[in-house]
Parts: sequence; structure tokens; C-alpha cells
Amino acid sequence: MTDIAPTSSLRRPSPSAVLELLKPITWFPPVWAFGCGIVSSGQSPAGRWPTILAGVVLAGPLVCATSQAVNDWYDRHVDAINEPHRPIPSGRIPGRWGFNIAVIWTMLSVALASQLGSWVCGATVFGLVLAWAYSAPPLRLKQNGWVGNGAVGLCYEGLPWLTAAAIMTNGAPDWRITGVALLYSLGAHGIMTLNDFKSIEGDRRMGIFSLPVHLGAHRAALLACLTMALAQAIVVGLLCTWQRPIHAAVVLGLLIGQFALMRRLLQNPREHAPWYNGTGVSLYVLGMLVTAFALGGLTA
Repeated sequence: MTDIAPTSSLRRPSPSAVLELLKPITWFPPVWAFGCGIVSSGQSPAGRWPTILAGVVLAGPLVCATSQAVNDWYDRHVDAINEPHRPIPSGRIPGRWGFNIAVIWTMLSVALASQLGSWVCGATVFGLVLAWAYSAPPLRLKQNGWVGNGAVGLCYEGLPWLTAAAIMTNGAPDWRITGVALLYSLGAHGIMTLNDFKSIEGDRRMGIFSLPVHLGAHRAALLACLTMALAQAIVVGLLCTWQRPIHAAVVLGLLIGQFALMRRLLQNPREHAPWYNGTGVSLYVLGMLVTAFALGGLTA
């Protein structure tokens, strides 16, 4: 297959093109999850701000940015069909600069994580391995929407949450924090499915079996809704079990709000998926924070 990017590796990309490649807008989910991890630990941030700031940089501008660079490099042929204006297919990131940036950011991520403790370093390395396995051959987990979306959900929600809790407690997180972080990672599988709607045509032509390609738009959207709802319903049940009825009621209310929005999503999934990502997913992440406050009262 012919390379999309220009063959010259002498011309350097502009800082603006590199920043676009690293996609700052995608840093929000892991940074938000990292914040939830801090809150859920029940520990005061007083005196820990330098470490917390380092963790935020690790979660967003480093690890998440690395995953974006890796994904764009190995998806450059698909992006030439779906989104040719992106930095690599457009030639604004020339030659092998996309790959080189991904490698450099990987090394920077490990270097910073190694200064934050063994638990954080281990979680970071695991997340980076998943990031490369998701996009790069021979595994290329994104070829299978079931597995690939699970890997992304874990990297975006679960690992940042657990990393923050580990930073705050200087050790392995409480089992309740781990359980809830994994549940919200499961729900994020549905969010990732909705994100795949924007690239259905390119994925189909390139043989990438995302769930919208594999199941069809309506069935994939229905599965995404059920996955997100199931994870939150289990969280509500756990909060009730842990004697946090007010937090459980708030999360339930946010879930009911999502049900109302899901009705419109399912009417035309391909058209409404971006709209739902800005509305229903916002309610989902608010529920994460509410749950984190509930856990903070349990683990303090």
C-alpha cells in the first residue's frame, strides 16, 4: 500500500501541526478520570499539588497524546479517506515524523511515570502497551470493535482513575475504587462505539470491523446505550449497598436523563452520535464525579 505521507523526512512539522496531531481536546476524558481518582481516594490534596500536576500531565498531554499520535500514524490511510485534512494525510506532518513523535512521547511518558512510584509506572506502561497494540500491527486491536473499544475505555477512564488514587494513597487503590473505575471503563466501551460512527465508510473500505461496521448503525448504537446504562446501573446498586443513597439517587437521575437523550440518538444514530457525545456523555462523566465523591467518603 502506498504511503500517504510525503516521503521526505527532512522537512520538520510546525508546532501547530504537532499540537493538532496530539489532539488536546481528547485529553479531557483521562484528565477528568484522573480528577475522579483524586476525589475518590478521600485524601486531601494539600501538599501534593506538584505530584498531582505531574499526574495530570502524564494522563493527558503525555499518555493520551501518545495514543493519538500512534493512532494517526497507523490510521493515515483510513484518514486519507475519512478525514484527509488531518496532519499526516495532509502532509503537514511529513515523512516518518508522525511515528517519531509517537516514540518520543512514549519515552517521555515512561520517564515521568517512573518518578511517581512503581504502581503508577506499571499502570502507565500497561496503558502505553494497550495504546500501541490498539493501532499498530500485528495486534491492531481496533480491527475488532469488541476488543479495541474495551482497550480504549480502560485507557481513557480506568487507568487514569486508578493512577490518581495510587498517587494519593502511595499504594494500590481501595478495592471499591478499582471496581467502580473498571465499571466506568466498561461503560466507556459504549462511548467508543459511538465515536466510531464518524469513520464508518473508511473503516469498511479498509477492513476495520468497528461495531458500527460489523453490526450496522442501529444495532451498534443500541449496544452502546445498553453498555453505558448497565455500567451505571451497577454503580447505583453498589452505592446503595455502601449506604450512599443520595449519591446513588443523583447518578440514577443522570442515567434517566441519558435515557431521554438515547431515544433521539436511536432515531438516527449516524447523524446524532456527535450530538449525543456532547450531551449524554456529559451526564455520564458527571455521574463519575458524583460516584467519586461517594467513594471519597468511604475511603477517607
